[in-house]
Amino acid sequence: MASSKRSLHPKAVILAGGMGTRLRPYTYFLPKPMLPLGDKPLLEHLIQWLKENGVNDFVFSVSYLYKMIESYFNQGTEWGVRISYVRSRKPLGISGQLLNARSLVKSTFYLLYGDSVFDFNLKEMLEQHLATKSALTMGVMKYSQKLPYGIIEKDSQGFVTAWSEKPEVGGFINVGCYVVEPKIFGYIPDGKMYGFDSVVRDMIKAGEKVSSFYIEGKEFLDIGDEKSYRRADELFLERMGKVL
Repeated sequence: MASSKRSLHPKAVILAGGMGTRLRPYTYFLPKPMLPLGDKPLLEHLIQWLKENGVNDFVFSVSYLYKMIESYFNQGTEWGVRISYVRSRKPLGISGQLLNARSLVKSTFYLLYGDSVFDFNLKEMLEQHLATKSALTMGVMKYSQKLPYGIIEKDSQGFVTAWSEKPEVGGFINVGCYVVEPKIFGYIPDGKMYGFDSVVRDMIKAGEKVSSFYIEGKEFLDIGDEKSYRRADELFLERMGKVL
């Protein structure tokens, strides 16, 4: 794989081309990144947070209802940033959307999904990425959930050996915020759907350094379906209440 030029001032590549099928009917007429959160679209919250963390150059990878995103943000002048666009005419998945941005990314970059909102120190994540000389650094958080059922353990003969009533299980989850080197493009096949998880596994198998950045004591807003959208709205209103 080709070597990367590491940067102290990365661009942000934002994947904003998904169809948001789990949020229909809201997304019949609005692309998911343009759904409102308070008085702004999700994507605008993301841009403002990134700018607060020193990001001034953006690449939006768009597809579904792309004109709504492009006409709202234009070149980013209103927000004091620079925005470029790459388009795809058909759904490409996360990896395909990213591959479209290859010609505009020549050094270390941030990679984010256009339907998430964060609140942590992104500069610290970049510093760790550069210090560890990683090819990719993934933001992770702790997550746990109490199961609604008891878990039964049994031996090879079928005898019950343990019973845990509604245990809590958990681990680290990927929050969809990355610092990445351009060498990742060499792991994405052109012209076909290929899961981003498969890309990362291929990088690990090839011996690339893939590290994690632990985000402690924070809650990120990931809008995947109607339930999570409502939860994001509740959290946003709670934050606004504290400010006001």
